[in-house]
Amino acid sequence: MATTETDLRIGVVLPNGQVEVSGLLGRPDDAWALLGIAHGAGAGMRHPFLTGLAHALHDSGVATLRFTFPYLEAGRRMPGPAAHAVTTWAAVEAAATEHAPDLPLWASGKSYGGRMASMAAAEGRIAPRGLIYLGYPLHPPGDPGNARTAHLPDVAPPQLFLEGTNDPFIQPVEQLEAAVASCQDAEILWIDGGGHSFEIKGRKRPADEVGAELAPAVAHWMRRRSE
Repeated sequence: MATTETDLRIGVVLPNGQVEVSGLLGRPDDAWALLGIAHGAGAGMRHPFLTGLAHALHDSGVATLRFTFPYLEAGRRMPGPAAHAVTTWAAVEAAATEHAPDLPLWASGKSYGGRMASMAAAEGRIAPRGLIYLGYPLHPPGDPGNARTAHLPDVAPPQLFLEGTNDPFIQPVEQLEAAVASCQDAEILWIDGGGHSFEIKGRKRPADEVGAELAPAVAHWMRRRSE
């Protein structure tokens, strides 16, 4: 099936005024759902990992809306306040309703981007059909005492934690399992041997290929939770 990709400009109202961020809507002819995809803290929406993931999802009939957070749009490397990212997610939901009103919206993100989606959902700023975390940053590496989990039980939609077993952001893994158990409706899909970007030691793969390999599992979970 053919896929149409359209560049978007998404308005985000921040405390110091409105800004615009970049978006990229990819819609296959047979689309049955729309997945918002947020980038990680240090890479933009066109990172090969996200590009590979999005293009492979299109093959499964999942439309995608990738976008950029305001700090990166402005050329800064460090994320701004979490409230700005939460507001951006709300603007992305509005853009999805405008440009693809016939498709149910799901939310996902790589690391930081996924955590910001979970905060937006916990605060009721977005109401996606479900959330998919591509390497949830449970805590900074080596600092399990600084867990970012308090809001997760407040997330009402289903949640999928797609996690590599060797990801330093979730060690010990029992801590993540306990956090997921505290959620209303959540599950973990483990990628054996995967690191934070799902790289596997001793197996060299391009980032776009790594992202593409995750797409079938993401689309399958979305289908299953749509029933």
